[in-house]
Amino acid sequence: MRQQTLAEEGFEKYRKPTRREQFLDEMDRIIPWAELSAVIEPFYPKGKGRGRPPVGVERMLRIHFLQHWFNLSDPAVEEALYDSRAMRRFVGIDLGRDPAPDETTICKFRHLLERHNLGDRLFALIAEYLQENGLKVTTGTIVDATIISAPSSTKNKDRQRDPEMHQTKKGNQWYFGMKAHIGVDSRTKLIHSVAATAANVHDSQLLANLLHGGETRVWGDSAYTGQSEVIRKHAPKAKDFTQKKGSRHRSLTDEERAKNRAKSRVRAKVEHPFLILKRVFGFNKVRYRGLDKNANGLFVACGLVNLYMARRRLACLT
Repeated sequence: MRQQTLAEEGFEKYRKPTRREQFLDEMDRIIPWAELSAVIEPFYPKGKGRGRPPVGVERMLRIHFLQHWFNLSDPAVEEALYDSRAMRRFVGIDLGRDPAPDETTICKFRHLLERHNLGDRLFALIAEYLQENGLKVTTGTIVDATIISAPSSTKNKDRQRDPEMHQTKKGNQWYFGMKAHIGVDSRTKLIHSVAATAANVHDSQLLANLLHGGETRVWGDSAYTGQSEVIRKHAPKAKDFTQKKGSRHRSLTDEERAKNRAKSRVRAKVEHPFLILKRVFGFNKVRYRGLDKNANGLFVACGLVNLYMARRRLACLT
């Protein structure tokens, strides 16, 4: 799989590894490819007919991960594989022997993951792999949500916006799209729970889905104020460290403001996974119509966010 022709490597005397190559080599070493591929294998076509034999599961999974890391559509990742030697090397493609999978094959693989909800299973398997390597979920959880924008234009075939996406107001600004809810470990900053909803669903409505039950402390912004009963029900030993919220008729006291600032020092850790998801991976806008398709992508992306944050420590163990 890793063999390359002389034409592929050439005689580039002064060539040096790029940051992309270094990143892909690093991720190649730490990702448990065999275990992740085994999750997909039972659903993958066996190719017993007369048609073209299917591309290997691991190769298609590598391409799928490239799409998340570099924010590439199906046709764009096909073009990138022909254009980038670093990507071909990561996927294991030698153009002297075989072509890159076309965009239709890549699209069908993505649909297979969506159809069988395999994004959720890949996320869970990555979490298990991290725990086996010493990155365990502790007793503190930070909850938060972020809006992922969707196209609001009606200039399409149906002349309407995506019916599964909705609009919401944040501050004085209106947003249209979906909302990604996550529960993050307060020590490692790794995501242990994920949920996807339309943007108009309030953050607090998904609080129960973001707790693993073994918490002793729960942090959250003012959107989760007044949810002590929910926290007690789903994490009986947890203390409520969510932000206090003032109102028009009752301002926060100086003591409450000081406590909020102290809580924010811990709560701010949840912004790091969002930074990677939206700025590094470019997942600040949905690519597909429908909540389920984008939710599947969100689960895979959050698993990759965890691997990205843990890559230095995992590299020391390999």
